[in-house]
Order: sequence, then C-alpha cells, then structure tokens
Amino acid sequence: MTFSMKSHPIGVLAVFLLAMAFGDCASAAELKQKTTAAFNRYVAATEARFAGELRPGGAFLYIDALNDSGKRNAYQQLKQGEILVEKLETKAPGVTSDVPDGMVHHWVGLIFIPGATLVQTLSLVKDYDRRAELYKPDVIASRTVSHHGDDYKMFLRLHQKKFTTVVFNTDYDVHWGQAAPGKVFSNSISTRIAEVKDPDKPDGPELPPGTGHGYLWRLNTYWRFEEKDGGVYLQCEALSLTRDMPTGLGWLLKPLVTAIPRQSLNRALGQTRKVVMEEGKKVK
Repeated sequence: MTFSMKSHPIGVLAVFLLAMAFGDCASAAELKQKTTAAFNRYVAATEARFAGELRPGGAFLYIDALNDSGKRNAYQQLKQGEILVEKLETKAPGVTSDVPDGMVHHWVGLIFIPGATLVQTLSLVKDYDRRAELYKPDVIASRTVSHHGDDYKMFLRLHQKKFTTVVFNTDYDVHWGQAAPGKVFSNSISTRIAEVKDPDKPDGPELPPGTGHGYLWRLNTYWRFEEKDGGVYLQCEALSLTRDMPTGLGWLLKPLVTAIPRQSLNRALGQTRKVVMEEGKKVK
C-alpha cells in the first residue's frame, strides 16, 4: 500500500506537529549527563559484541549470523543490487536503548559493490578530504585533521533537511584494523558535535555542544569491508543519539523521527557504491 501525505490528513498533521514541537525549542533539547551516561553504556555493550565477530571464524558481516536460509537469501539480495538495512538493539544486563531524555538509533546496513577490489574501495573511503564532494548534499565540508598509522581524526560538516534545516560541525576519531586477509574494519567515533546557529551561514558561529534542536548529539559508525564473490561487501553499523519526543506526541512522531537515521544510512551506502563503481571505471 502506498502512503501519500497529501491523501492522509494524519500524515500532514504529524509533519506539522513535528515542525511545531521541534522548531524553536533549543532549551528543551539540552543534552543531560544521565542521557550521555546511558548512551555510553549502550555503546560499550554494543562494542563488546565486536570482539567475537572480528575473531577468526566469527560472523564478520551481520548476515553471516543468520540461519542458512536467511544468509543465502541475504547474499542473493545483495548481489542483485539491493541495500539491506535492519534495526538493531543491544541487550545486556543494565543496558537499554530506552535512555532518559534521549533516543538511541541503532541500524545496520549492507551493500555489495560488484567488480570492486578492497584496495580500490578503501582508497576512496579513507579519502576524508573528498567526503563533501562524494556525499553532497548531506556532507558540505570535510577534511582530514590528522593521520598517524591506522588512526585518523576527521571533520565533517553535516547538512540535514527534513522538517527543518540544520547544520552540524562534527569531529571524529577513526581507527582502522584488519580482522583477516580480505577483511578490514574501521570504527568512527564522534568526539564533538555542535549545531551551527544559522543554517544559511554554515561557516558562522555555532551553539555549544549539547544544545540546539537536539537532532544529533552523538554519531558512531562501525564499518566492515570484505572482498569476495567478485566484489566487495560493505557493512555500516550506525549508533546515534538524539533528543527525545515531546511529551504526549511520541506515539505520532517517533516513527517519523526514527526513519531519518535509516534513510541517511541507506543514502550513504547507495552513494558509496555509486562513487566506488564510478572511480573504478576511470582507472580501467
């Protein structure tokens, strides 16, 4: 069934309420210490899972942990060009995605890039100075801040336009590693996210981190690359933290808000495949 905002009054109402609720409420969106602490516990529990997946024989890709039928179908879908995106939730003692005064968004997505090599793919993905060129309009400025061996610091200026337009200055620590021959991973951890005061002036002054609309407080992405089957499988597991829903409107607005990280991940994966394949054509 196709859903049309024009033909469904409740859809129009949801967008209107979201714009009203989130439009000018910077003070209500201040990041609290208890929110940060709960998110950090969730991140730690999630990262603890990686040790088993990165060891020899571990489920390096998310789909490798599925049953035989599910695994076979997932690989077939990827080879047919589909982008697979699934919602995740880490479960551990004392850990929950239901954090106080915030929302945890946890997704994993996979693509297959036919004809690509690991060397070719990593050369492009590690070129942080080109992120703005390759991922526009979501990224409008990018640069490598420092690089020492397998560790990078990078800056991205993110542009988000959904119910309103916001711009974020974001910094990340990135670590690269190799799980096995043909299997490479990287962890990109946000260290600072600040909203720009005026989205029409992205180079202008910014708000203190943890204030503003609250559309993005934390963003960690965990990437995996595996070369096989005549191409490269690429996986991105994304963990982000945003403000919570206004009291009384969660039932209506939450589905719309939680769709944003999924859509962003889908776009990022699709764009990555596109640019890797385009770059591959240039060198042939």
